[in-house]
Amino acid sequence: MGQKVHPIGFRLGVIRDWESKWFADKAGYTQLVGEDLEIRQLITRRLANASVSKTEIERHLNEVKVTIHTAKPGIVIGKQGAAVEELRKLLEAMTGKKARVNIMEIRNPEIDSRLVARSIAEQLERRVAFRRAMKQAVQRAERMGAKGIRIKVGGRLGGSEMARKDKEAHGKVPLQTLRADIDYGQSEAATTFGRIGVKVWIYRGDVAPGQKVVDPAVQEPRRSSDNRSGGTRGGGGGGSRGGFGGGGPRGGGGRSVGQGRGAGTGRGAPPAR
Repeated sequence: MGQKVHPIGFRLGVIRDWESKWFADKAGYTQLVGEDLEIRQLITRRLANASVSKTEIERHLNEVKVTIHTAKPGIVIGKQGAAVEELRKLLEAMTGKKARVNIMEIRNPEIDSRLVARSIAEQLERRVAFRRAMKQAVQRAERMGAKGIRIKVGGRLGGSEMARKDKEAHGKVPLQTLRADIDYGQSEAATTFGRIGVKVWIYRGDVAPGQKVVDPAVQEPRRSSDNRSGGTRGGGGGGSRGGFGGGGPRGGGGRSVGQGRGAGTGRGAPPAR
């Protein structure tokens, strides 16, 4: 009976990189693996409504750097950065080291497999018809430029007495092509009839030899928790969409505190006499 290898693990070291980046000796390895698991569980619990796709952890000698990929960075940051600062303090208490929290905004959650799987699971929990949920997810991914998508659900679909599987697909998903950028995610829906599993594969194109995957759905970090210079919105160089930190693709200055609405644009200044 044929079994499918995990699409992300299959491509590690070829076109994909690890989500945990650190080195440890044999004695401390298990402790750090457990700590990584606790960090991800903490972020999943605290940011359950923030559409978090993945968490990358990078360790240095006396510092832990955590990068959160989310479709709703405003929820993660909080009012004037209060939420991300509280999260940073919790991470420092957990690890006993200095913690840095970076936030990466996912521009196109429709082609992020983990967010798509979670969205379908949430719809199933709200009793939305499973075929409708899958078809809408396929259509949205197609509109956002996905070259292929495959969705599978399994369990007591529609409350049936016997568990079964169903699927929806569009385009191609070349699982055995190593240069193919295939994003994979899974989730579970806790319904009154039992748990329903959701699996999603999204093919986003090929990666050139020798290069790594650059996620097209992600833009530059909006805020680093250890950089609190500038105003509340767009201070210190302007972030993406007027966000925090140093210059995103839509930034250009954002809204700086103390800067007039027409400053630098010629709209707010009176005509010279």
